[in-house]
Amino acid sequence: MEERNLPIHEVDEVNPELDHKWLTFWLDGQRYAAPVAHVEQIVSMMPITEVPEYPRDTKGIIDIRGSIVPLIDLRIRLGKEEAAYTDSTCIIICRIRDAMIGFIADGVDAVMSIAPDQVTAPPVSVDEGPGNYLSGIARLPGNNGEEDTPVLCLDTERTLLRINENIS
Repeated sequence: MEERNLPIHEVDEVNPELDHKWLTFWLDGQRYAAPVAHVEQIVSMMPITEVPEYPRDTKGIIDIRGSIVPLIDLRIRLGKEEAAYTDSTCIIICRIRDAMIGFIADGVDAVMSIAPDQVTAPPVSVDEGPGNYLSGIARLPGNNGEEDTPVLCLDTERTLLRINENIS
């Protein structure tokens, strides 16, 4: 597939305009969100180089303009079933603590503002399951009078860097 770059912004950790901006995306019919401050770019699916003995959720590595980027399948990481890639499937490249890490999403939704008062704490999880990777749950107004829709807000640092530690 041809690489399609959709830059979100220039990464700037101290930019206050990004504090409440989130990139929403889809996984298994559920809407998730990642802080825009961590998102560097969105690209179409591309060839993935598998690396022996990587964890199951780490699909391998990709080459983004000369940078080798580990790529995870977020579905698997969050305990969901693996799915075939489609024309909507994309790779979201994040930069966290100077590390570039990509994750696969079923599709991108939108960049939106989510105010702190729209986010509640995630439910308490007894084990190290997927719930421990949420920073909160946003309740966003539905369209045309529909009821509020939940958006699962990822703690991208915790979710992605944990995987990166396994790669070293």
